[in-house]
Order: sequence, then C-alpha cells, then structure tokens
Amino acid sequence: MSKRPIVLVVMDGIGLCDKEFGNAVKAAYTPTLDKLFAEYPNIGIKAHGEAVGLPSDGDMGNSEVGHNAIGCGQIYSQGAKLVNESIDSKAIYESETWKSLVSNCKDNGTMHFLGLLSDGNVHSHIHHLEEMVKQAKVEGIKKVRLHILLDGRDVPETSGLIYVDQIEALLSELRDDSFDCRVASGGGRMQITMDRYEADWDMVKRGWDIHVLGEGRQFASAKEAVETYRNELGCSDQNLPGFVIAEDGKAVGTIEDGDSVVYFNFRGDRALEISRAFDEENFDVFDRVRFPKVMYAGMLQYDGDLKIPTNFLVNPPKIQHTMTEYFISKGVKQYAISETQKFGHVTYFWNGNRSEKFDENMETWVEVKSDVVPFNERPWMKASEVTDLLVEAIESNEYDFLRVNYPNGDMVGHTGDFLATRIGVEAVDLNLKRVLDAAEKVNALVLITADHGNADEMYEKQKTPESPLKPKTSHTLNKVPFFVVDKNVELAEGDFGLANIAATTAELMGIEPLDVWEKSMLKK
Repeated sequence: MSKRPIVLVVMDGIGLCDKEFGNAVKAAYTPTLDKLFAEYPNIGIKAHGEAVGLPSDGDMGNSEVGHNAIGCGQIYSQGAKLVNESIDSKAIYESETWKSLVSNCKDNGTMHFLGLLSDGNVHSHIHHLEEMVKQAKVEGIKKVRLHILLDGRDVPETSGLIYVDQIEALLSELRDDSFDCRVASGGGRMQITMDRYEADWDMVKRGWDIHVLGEGRQFASAKEAVETYRNELGCSDQNLPGFVIAEDGKAVGTIEDGDSVVYFNFRGDRALEISRAFDEENFDVFDRVRFPKVMYAGMLQYDGDLKIPTNFLVNPPKIQHTMTEYFISKGVKQYAISETQKFGHVTYFWNGNRSEKFDENMETWVEVKSDVVPFNERPWMKASEVTDLLVEAIESNEYDFLRVNYPNGDMVGHTGDFLATRIGVEAVDLNLKRVLDAAEKVNALVLITADHGNADEMYEKQKTPESPLKPKTSHTLNKVPFFVVDKNVELAEGDFGLANIAATTAELMGIEPLDVWEKSMLKK
C-alpha cells in the first residue's frame, strides 16, 4: 500500500454547468477551483439517474444515493426504483406488512398516509401514494386520511398546489358512501416532521402535534391553507407552517388507537425521527402527549442496523462490499467528518446504510453541530469549523484515508437565494485551499468531487409571461467534477459516474480494487 494519505472532499451540490446566468458556482469568487480546473487532472462524472441506481436519467441525483454510490463503488437499485417495481408488480400488496396494515384498521380504524407530496422522486413520489390509496379502497378500507408535506425543494418552490389539486382530484373520484378519504393535515417539509440527523427535534414535535393530535391552525382545505399562508407570509412551499383540516372546529383526521399509519417516503434520512416517535414505546425526546396504539410502517426500513421502523413495505437495497469495509481489511485507518446536516452522508450512507462502524479502532467519525438557522442567513455554515478539525487530522499523520462533506452548495442552494448560495460556494472554495495546504505539508493526495448539482442552476423558466423566471431550489441533472490534485496522474476518457470513485481511490492507494466495483478512472 502507498504510504501517501488520501483526502476525499465532497462539495455537496456543486455541479458543472456551462451557462453563466443563474449559476452560483460560476458567479462565485473561486480562485482555488479555478486553479484546479486549469492545472490539475479533472473530468465531469454522472451523479444522477441510472448512474446512481435511479429509474431513469431524468431523475435527479441526491445526497443519499450519491454517497451510497461513492462509498460502495457499485450501482444498486435505489428507493424510487425499488418501490416502482414493487407497486407495478403489486408485490407490495402481497407483503405481510401491507396485509397487517389493512387487517388492523379494516373494521373500525383509519388508514393514514404521511409523507412528502410531490413527484420530485428524491424522498417520495405522489404516484406511490395514489396507488396505495386506490388499493386501500379495493381492500375494503372504509376511511383514509392523508397528512401531506409540501415540497418546494426537489420541485419548483411554489408548485405545491399542483400536487394538492392532483391528489384532491383522485380523492374526489374515489370518495363514495363506502370510502371516506380526504386530506387531514400538512405543512412545509422544512417546518414540520422531516428533520434529519437530530438537528431540530422541534420540527418533529410540530409534525406530531399537527398529524397525530390535530393541534394547529385550522382550515377548510389544504388549498385554503397554502393560499392563506402564501398571502400572509410570502413563503415557499418548504417553509409553510403546519395546518389542520377541520369541520365545525374539529380536526377531521387525528391518529387514534386501532389506526394504521404508512410513512410513504422511501428515503431514510428525513424519515428516521418521525418513525422513532411512532415506533418507540419509551420514546422521551419530546412529550407526545398521547401515544396511540397504531400499526406503523415505513415505505422502506430506513435503518437496517437499528431496525427503524420495525415494519416496512419494501426491502431496501442490501449494500455490500463498501469501500470502508474493504479498506479496513487492508489496514487503512479512516476519518470522516462533516457538520450535522451531512454527517450521516459520510458515515451512514457512505457505509451502505449502516449506522455502526465496521471497526471502532479503524474509523473515526466527527460531527460538527450545525446551527439551527435558515441556511441563507448563514451561508458559510460550519465550513471553517469542519476544516479546522480536518486540517488537524490531516497533519496528525494518523489516518490513511480521510473524507469530508461541505454541505453549503446544496443546503444553501435549496433556499433559492442566489446571493447566499454564491457566498456558500465561496466559503467552500476558501476552506478547500486550507485543505490543500495541509495536504501538501504531509504529502497527502487530495481528490475532490460532488454528490450532485444544485448551486449550478439557481433559476428556472416559467410558462407565464409576467413571471418568466423563478428561483430553482431542486437538484440538477448536470455532471459533477472529479479532481485529482496531482499533475502526474492521468484520467481516462469515458462515461464515468460516482461509483467509479472507489476503484480510482483504491488504485491511487496501491490497493487492488474489488472486482464488483465499477472500474477505475485512471488512464492505464
């Protein structure tokens, strides 16, 4: 094995786009990246669609599948594709979990569906919800309630009413004397329910109060709630406060003993905390006030090690032969760091959806706590604090392989704030220089990439002439850069993706890549 340490930097959300307009990456002052593009080996690689296990190349990549692909060097069918296949084949309805959900509430209970209402295909897809609601009627369920989380993040920022109208049209078509189905509650995904990495448990409590207890501002319909909040607050869908649908002052869809609850998101990071609140008898993170005896199931099992949740509808990908495990077998000591917002991506997702370390002695994980503030108000986030610790680890000469994620391009990019995102990109560039300087001191090799694009396209065209442009808050379909900061290295030409990074890293370490990995990008 080469004695030269390797540092792999993931610049989250910083993709490649030739267009100048709306490109916060090109607009930013980035002397470090400019130098890298001009002087060091680099190529564009795929970070979306089939290259990361999604159904088609029209599907945006995301941080979860991106880090899975980098970490395991392989392309696995991911959440969206697995669920599509299960629903299309109707295998999902033959599962013991679905049958139990139905039998649990068929006589006197309610079947509740909770999740993100959009076709972004990153956390969920409205098609999955529609098919399950239709199947609930076929199965003889008498009462269905939907608890909808508005997106505005993986889809246009104020597109929520498109999906509200779509689901309401289906409910209206299905509703009859034997099938009572309606929306019961909702709110923006960044305000209620969908917290991750325990960054803000209050989000989950607000969701619990809205969905389970029916406590919140009341409206006659979801459409009325969305339109009212937009007029009052001027906020995008992701930031809409929670709302409760009520009749005569009474919530129409609280969650009660004997009900069944399906959390229909397939992606795990923003599903774990609400799943714990439903699943854990001795849950003590916040006061649930009331803990209804329900059958709860996730679309997938979001954490296979911790078995969260206990019940799930579709088996998640069983990822094997990860870079971490293989490198440990070769004596490679490893270090992973990010701030809270992406800490799970360089640990849990990187290690093939595994919560625990493969080897306590060979792996060091460091989390820098993220600030609980809107990302566009502090776009530098914790980049400097992360870099302080990373530089210290590089210069310690204790580790053979170090990895870091800088979330700025993605998390700030999701706000749709162009100026703030530009500053976020500049913060990454500034700290990248510090990483390169530290690596040079100890003769470490630095590899740099991104898990998907976001900051590279900050505006999207609209069909209305009065508003031709609006902020784009979703990921992009663009390639991402891959740099090797060594002028003696040659990269091959080819159709590469994130999964090719593992074999490339191994070869640069002097380790034979695993046969199951995608091929190396080094020129032979």
